[in-house]
Amino acid sequence: MTPLGAKLRKLRAERGIALKDMAKALNVSSAYLSALEHGKRGKPTWFMVQRIIAYFNVIWDEAEEIQRLAEISDPKMAIDTAGMAPEATELTNVLGREIGKLSPDDCKAVRDEIMRRAVRSKP
Repeated sequence: MTPLGAKLRKLRAERGIALKDMAKALNVSSAYLSALEHGKRGKPTWFMVQRIIAYFNVIWDEAEEIQRLAEISDPKMAIDTAGMAPEATELTNVLGREIGKLSPDDCKAVRDEIMRRAVRSKP
């Protein structure tokens, strides 16, 4: 499941909305919406994200959160390390090979550490 998928599922559950009803309202198939929630489809288009925001009738912070989650919900991310340090290529290869073995807590810890270091290294 993607971060966006988890958010959509939570919003649907809170509001008692069936997947098929949301899919019909968005003019997409239930299969597409299910695949989007489960990370079997790439991140949705900007237009689809706007339709989702309108469907849930959310504003400001929650709408921005949905947009942010859509941006970080590409389940098939490719990383081009050409021109980077050899350590960057090694990191992406190790992560690609081993990420499935990490627990959700470990994934969060690795993500948080990368974010901490990225912020620290900004000029």
